[in-house]
Amino acid sequence: MAERRALLRRLAVAALLIAAAAGPVALYDRLVARHLLERRQAPPVLSPQMIIDAFHQLSYYDSRTWLLNTWLGIPTRQNPNDVWITQEIISETKPDVVVETGTFHGGSAVLWAMVLGQVKPAGRVISIDIEDMVDEATLPPVAREKVTFLVGSSTAPEIVAEVRRRVGGKRVLVVLDSDHSMKHVLAELDAYAPLVQVGDYLIVQDTNLNGHPVHPGSGPGPMEAVDQFLQRDSRFESDRSRERLLFTMHPKGYLRRVRS
Repeated sequence: MAERRALLRRLAVAALLIAAAAGPVALYDRLVARHLLERRQAPPVLSPQMIIDAFHQLSYYDSRTWLLNTWLGIPTRQNPNDVWITQEIISETKPDVVVETGTFHGGSAVLWAMVLGQVKPAGRVISIDIEDMVDEATLPPVAREKVTFLVGSSTAPEIVAEVRRRVGGKRVLVVLDSDHSMKHVLAELDAYAPLVQVGDYLIVQDTNLNGHPVHPGSGPGPMEAVDQFLQRDSRFESDRSRERLLFTMHPKGYLRRVRS
């Protein structure tokens, strides 16, 4: 136990000093870091979750990290930890279709299509965005072969109807990453949750917003939508085992359908 406390202290010192130098982190973290620099005293013992949250803030707010990520040269704003977990889900469940809301430049759609092609060669990706930001010239052949891009609101009746027509009772993985307001995410959950079969997943991305632990005060968003959805729909549960890599931008967001 004493060795574990000493390790946590060393990790806390490292995390807080790096965070203090990086910029926008919690005021408490900056104050403790300054205290360490000036007094050279050991910090209070921090819980593993506090250390994870400090790293989460450091990684999220640094403009050199996930905002610059690309997949095959295509801008792809995804956390690598969550990409890894998503490919595990695709590999395990082998969906016929991945339905993604929030295309951006198409990088994540290409990524899911490449993984899906290895475990379900006939599988396809449907990616939806209100704005067409995809540069066809940058897309690899797999995008033309396996990805359908739909332009429109993910909650518009005509878009939902088109997705349902294309899915047609097949096994589906849904990934929600468009408008992050609670109202919109709830509408997406209502529209696309019925497509998910027992044992399959619906991933609500960016549940870290509104203080979970980033951007406190930004207003109800994906996390609050997940909480409301789970209260009223007992068919789904949050699979916290999918957070095993510790740092996730989608806490409580890996929803698994457990009942018909």
